[in-house]
Parts: sequence; structure tokens; C-alpha cells
Amino acid sequence: MPAAPLPVRDGLNPTRLRLPERGPWTTVLEYLLARFPDDATRLREKVELAEVVGGDGVPVTAETAFAPRSFVYLYRDPPVEPRVPFEIEILHRDRDLLVVDKPHFLASTPRGRHIVESALVRLRRDLDLPELTPAHRLDRVTAGVLVFTVRQEARRAYQLLFEQRLVTKEYEAIAGFDPSLSLPRTVHSRIVKERGMLQCTEAPGEPNAHTHIELLDTRGELGRYRLLPTTGKMHQLRVHLNSLGIPILGDNFYPRLYDVAPDDYSSPLQLLARSVEFTDPHTGEPRRFVSRRRLAAWPDAPNP
Repeated sequence: MPAAPLPVRDGLNPTRLRLPERGPWTTVLEYLLARFPDDATRLREKVELAEVVGGDGVPVTAETAFAPRSFVYLYRDPPVEPRVPFEIEILHRDRDLLVVDKPHFLASTPRGRHIVESALVRLRRDLDLPELTPAHRLDRVTAGVLVFTVRQEARRAYQLLFEQRLVTKEYEAIAGFDPSLSLPRTVHSRIVKERGMLQCTEAPGEPNAHTHIELLDTRGELGRYRLLPTTGKMHQLRVHLNSLGIPILGDNFYPRLYDVAPDDYSSPLQLLARSVEFTDPHTGEPRRFVSRRRLAAWPDAPNP
């Protein structure tokens, strides 16, 4: 994808729109007003201020002709979002990398109703790092180590580490304890996500998700687990522990889906991305970053 002709603003990338192949519009502005009728006033203002541009970076005017299949870039006004009342802790920062300790309930990147209140947007704004990009992602409800690249030139090498499974990821979870369950073990299954469904399911077929599970400690009906995934399917750790009959404490998706109010922070998912480890693709040096957080259900767990 070509670079956007507009810079990051307030931590957010510009929106990229592809114009339809055909339609009744004679100008770009007519199309935008038809597509976003509730934003008509602001769209006209943005065009007047030269904040809407074509793929070549030339500002769109009220007379710019509609060009099928061409691209338009503009800034959408972000929604007003209540602040997630938890802070991001910085674990490491250098010329290429920013590694943080993400809190529960904060999205990694803008998505759905969580736009401004995401780790990426907060960090871009607070640290004035417009090129900041995630090397991987964590679920909004998962806390722990999250790696970003600082410069565009460094981005691809670190993203490839995660894509090619060259990163050792360790998680910690508090879940049910079943004394009859033989551990450690490695769970292999095929995880699928159907369109329109919130939960992931396990299906017959070639396994695409692999998680090594170790029991670290027990307290009554709860256990503390080390999870070592070698793949990164959506909800993989939550699905695999649930499949063993020991769902993660605080999970409102597995085994049963139930609603939680957006501002209800009382029962965080007891899942923590404890550490990531890899060989730096630029220096060849070993790198290991460890979360300083503790899971609320086991606050006195020993330091890793």
C-alpha cells in the first residue's frame, strides 16, 4: 500500500477511501456528502481547508471531478471516548523499538469503538512518535508486554520476527484447577472464527494453533499457569484453556458469552503477556522484555 499523502494527526492515520467504479456523482465532494450525510458540514469545511487530498497529495476542491477507483485521503473526526483509567508503562525505548506494559481494557490499536483510547494513539500523542507502529497485537482485555517500532525504516524487520514465529512469547494465566488434568502438555487444535460470531471455535482439520501449558502453582480451585504459544490465532490461549475445562478467570467469552458494560473494570481477564524474547534483526543481540504487572487474582506471584 502506498504511503498516505497526509501525515499522522493527533495520533491517528488519515482515512483512505477508494471511490466506486461508477455512480451518479460528478465531483468528489458530491460522493463524500452522499456517503457521509451526517458529516456534511465538516466535510465542506475540510475541503475548504485543503484537508481532503487525492492519492497524489493534491487537495480536493469543490470542483474536483469524480474519478472512478481513485483514492481520497481525509481526517475523520474521532468520537468522544471516556478515558480508560489505567496507564501504560514504558519498559524500553531506543531508536528502533518502544516496548510497553499495556494495562487491561486498553486496545492495542484503533478498532471499533476504541479509537482514541488505544495504546497506539495514546503513545503517538504522548511521546510525539507519529511513525509508531505495532510489531504485534494484544487483545484489549489482555495486559502485558507489547512491542512497537519507532521508525518506518525499522518496521518490517521486527514485524517479520512475529510473522515468522521467531519470537518466544510467554503468558501467565489464572484459571480453574483440575487435579485430574495431566500437565504439562501441548494443545494442538484448529481454531476458526466465523464471520459475525464473537467467539472462536475449534473445528476438525489440520491444527493451526499450538500452546504449551504448564501448571506453576495451585490455590484451592485455582491454578497459575505458564502458557507458551507457538502460533497466534485469535483468542488462542482462552480457547485452549477452556477446551481443557479450565477457563481463564474473568473471561466473558469462554465458555459462556455474556455482556460487560464498557466502563466496568471490576473483573479483568486474568491473562498477562509476561515476556517476549527474540534475536534483534539489526544488531544480532538477544532481547528479552518482561512485564512488571501482577494478575489481581494472584498478586503475590514471584518475580519471573
